[in-house]
Amino acid sequence: MRGLLLALGAVWTLPNTAIGLAGGLAGLPFGARPHWRARDRALVFERWPWGPGGAITFGNTILHTGASLDRTCATYAHRAGLCVDAPIRLDDHERAHVYQYMVLGPLFLPLYLLCGGIGVRNRFERAADRYALTGRGWWPWPAP
Repeated sequence: MRGLLLALGAVWTLPNTAIGLAGGLAGLPFGARPHWRARDRALVFERWPWGPGGAITFGNTILHTGASLDRTCATYAHRAGLCVDAPIRLDDHERAHVYQYMVLGPLFLPLYLLCGGIGVRNRFERAADRYALTGRGWWPWPAP
């Protein structure tokens, strides 16, 4: 059953994945290197040549400016000076976004932008940080 749900989630978020694939493929002539990360359920383009640094997820595609997602980084709350969280793993944070995309599909990007875009106030980013810190809680809304 879990495999079926994962497959349905991948199909549901396919329009978002297509955006990531287009960006990743555009980066190939400039040094981007693709590889499949089964644990993250995503095609990762590392050494992606554009952006301020870090990673961005589109469906089951992750665009990362560094050499590997296997690194630590600060949470959004820590960077904003709101708390002193332990460092998180970037791959765990981005995996949370993959899960969010697989549930919300084409609704993800409009909801993400309505929640404030990239930053500590965005519930999607806080949930991804929470998941990276604890291994739980990637869903951006509290349970009823």
